[in-house]
Amino acid sequence: MKIAMIGSGYVGLTSGPCLAKVGHDVICVDNDAARIEALNRGEVPIYEPGLPEIIAGAVKAGRLHFTTDIGAAVREAKAVFIAVGTPPRENGQPDLTSVEGVARDIAAAIQDYKLIVEKSTVPVQTGKWVRTTIERYKKSDTPFDVASNPEFLREGSAVGDFLYPDRIVCGVDSERARGLMKEIYAPINAQIVFTDLASAELIKHASNAFLSMKISFANALSIVCEASGADIRKVCSGIGMDKRIGPAFLEAGVGYGGFCFPKDLAAFVAIAQDLGYDFRLLKEVEAINEDMKRRYVRKIQSVLWNLRDKNVGVLGLAFKPNTDDMRLAPSIDIINGLVREGARVKAFDPQAMERARALMPGIAYCSRAEDVADEADVLAIVTEWPEFRKIDLVALKKRMRLPIICDGRNLFERSEVEKLGFTYIGVGR
Repeated sequence: MKIAMIGSGYVGLTSGPCLAKVGHDVICVDNDAARIEALNRGEVPIYEPGLPEIIAGAVKAGRLHFTTDIGAAVREAKAVFIAVGTPPRENGQPDLTSVEGVARDIAAAIQDYKLIVEKSTVPVQTGKWVRTTIERYKKSDTPFDVASNPEFLREGSAVGDFLYPDRIVCGVDSERARGLMKEIYAPINAQIVFTDLASAELIKHASNAFLSMKISFANALSIVCEASGADIRKVCSGIGMDKRIGPAFLEAGVGYGGFCFPKDLAAFVAIAQDLGYDFRLLKEVEAINEDMKRRYVRKIQSVLWNLRDKNVGVLGLAFKPNTDDMRLAPSIDIINGLVREGARVKAFDPQAMERARALMPGIAYCSRAEDVADEADVLAIVTEWPEFRKIDLVALKKRMRLPIICDGRNLFERSEVEKLGFTYIGVGR
């Protein structure tokens, strides 16, 4: 099937090439000419394991193309996916200006039947507005359908999530749309969950809100563990063995970040408010997450007495491993908190250094993980990159001014680290 993917950010630039990989003819569209030019040169502007190979293979096979011409892409395609950004406004509500703009562009371009598919994370009832907008602005009686197909992609494992998903959610309101969505996803071996549009839109926000809630529950529980002498890892392991709960996302740390969880949670709270419900539970989830970052700074401060003129080596800047995404990364608030208290910060991340420099120009960036330890009074672990688990702690200790580790992701075993002569501070331990 010929498919137009409007928007070449994290979602569109994963979804489009993956659909091309499984056999569809895909045109990825973006209004950022520099991004499209880079993609046409074979450059991938985001770090996502496996994605460059998929893009290169699909381009070579002639099934993947990039353009800034949305009109031409819409006219050529049978299914048009909307995968543009929905950034948060100051009140937490998502800004749907780009979604509306794309709907108007589609209306101006359609000359025959199209299936319009919401891929962006949008509030419930957005599908109705997409339909209304196209109806208002299209120049003929051309028929079309609107579907909702929320994405559940995790940065760092987005390719696998798309090609081998837990489920595919499709909100449709016609048999024709249902049949086309089945055709699009026929090459992917996964259960398709068909719902109405509103239910599909809610599933996305509710899923991310629930996962955020699990993380905040583990973090709140870690505070109780610290106060009582329990170990959060053992407690969460015991909880997670219950099949009704499961172990995923029951890990304490410095809080969640990235663009999806904070944005979607705030949006869901705002959506519920508009619908007449005060979602107090999710407000507390947000509050716990913000508190964990402040608590981490206080932990570092407490072990050093004062932070002024202290050297802090930070390992990890991206909001999670296997991505270069710095959007709403916990490291930003943590490092800014350390700097406000007078600390000198050196930092390293395997992939996010360039993006971090633009956000935090006032700190030192190291070319190797080991270099953050030079004359450090404390080593702060903020992102759980796998390679940090293998770092030579004995060598690091020799380079540090004080042998102190503040492990914000519980990467290490306390007993093993303390045997090496370190003072060890974890989360919930």
